[in-house]
Amino acid sequence: MSKIAVIGAGYVGLTSAACFADLGNDVVVVDIDREKVNQLKQHKVPFYEPGLSELVKRNASSGRLRFTTSYEDAIPGAEYALIAVSTPEGEGGEADLSAVEAAANSIADAMDGPLVVINKSTVPPLTGDMVSTVMRQRNSKHQAQVVSNPEFLREGSAIQDFMKPDRVVIGGHDREAVEKVARLYDPLDAPILLTDIHTAEMVKYASNAFLAARISFINEIARICERVDADGKTVAEGMGLDRRIGSTYLDVGIGWGGSCFPKDVKALAALAKRFDYHPELLHAVIDINRDQRMLVIDKLKECLDGSLEGRTVGLLGLAFKPNTDDRREAPSLDIARVLMAAGASVRAYDPAAMDGARLRLPEVEYRRDAYDLAGGADAVVIVTEWNEFRLLDLPRLKKAMGRPVIIDGRNIYEPEVMRGLGFTYRGIGRD
Repeated sequence: MSKIAVIGAGYVGLTSAACFADLGNDVVVVDIDREKVNQLKQHKVPFYEPGLSELVKRNASSGRLRFTTSYEDAIPGAEYALIAVSTPEGEGGEADLSAVEAAANSIADAMDGPLVVINKSTVPPLTGDMVSTVMRQRNSKHQAQVVSNPEFLREGSAIQDFMKPDRVVIGGHDREAVEKVARLYDPLDAPILLTDIHTAEMVKYASNAFLAARISFINEIARICERVDADGKTVAEGMGLDRRIGSTYLDVGIGWGGSCFPKDVKALAALAKRFDYHPELLHAVIDINRDQRMLVIDKLKECLDGSLEGRTVGLLGLAFKPNTDDRREAPSLDIARVLMAAGASVRAYDPAAMDGARLRLPEVEYRRDAYDLAGGADAVVIVTEWNEFRLLDLPRLKKAMGRPVIIDGRNIYEPEVMRGLGFTYRGIGRD
């Protein structure tokens, strides 16, 4: 059993802490948000992630997982300090590392012996060197080895991703510290890549940029498909059957959002610029994704006689993807704002994300379910591909609507079926 202090009770920190505790380690989570810590002490997880509440409750009840606002309660005696704080988009697209630096300072102030500091936050190359410098300058009495161990957790399947990872990447300047961190993952029997710290940091950024690029690529193909009367969804399926390409992240739709892809692609582009390189592909990936969201607006105008003024539009889905309540950089936010700016009334329903959305978009009318949302609406837009939307009683939905217009931003329905039911239907890349 190892003693691990996890800095940050956000999505990555709390998931990692709960999973490490479930592997038998003694884990203490530190967060400066007193209200969040009090919630966690009552076994209440402040965000939605399938299975995480149960995992937190089980390990907290067993005494393997504890929560505090004090570094002095967590760091002394720990073998590892895992930094999992937010790295939001900063000026010019660069990652804002102020929280990482603050965590490093606080760890250094509290450490009472040798320590391995693990960077779990998504950070650009050279961040580990910055943390090492901070630790050394702040506390010259005790040695801290800094290791990069990037996370690859997908919202909605984070526990599965931690416990059964495709790979674990660990990098550092000190081989002994790298191997010590690798031993934490021994129970998982997972492929482990050991490397230098800059390479480990780069793996995370390169991975997210590549996945974002796949989505932007297939959406650009979809725009061409619409112009030549091809079915973009079937084109993606045909491509995915090629073993060299594969089918993942080739989903035609209204693009990517969330806490990772938008800021990480921008941060990588900003990093390249800092080193005098112009990353043309990365900029194109960002531009295509931005434009894809507005395709929904164009299709709505086409189906509603050219104007959105005075129309009532319902948005099915607010989270950036299903099985999460995360609305960061979600397409729904941009779509709702453009609709309202054009004079439309906007309604919304999401199984998990409405409470938080009310704070961001108070002008939107929030409904209790899809059928309530459809009542008298001029159009409904599928924004998030929740499974419950795939299983709707479509004749009932049509009967409730003022005009039976469906803009399917995630291609969850078949055009022939929808038109056979009497809907005016538009998908993405398959009109």
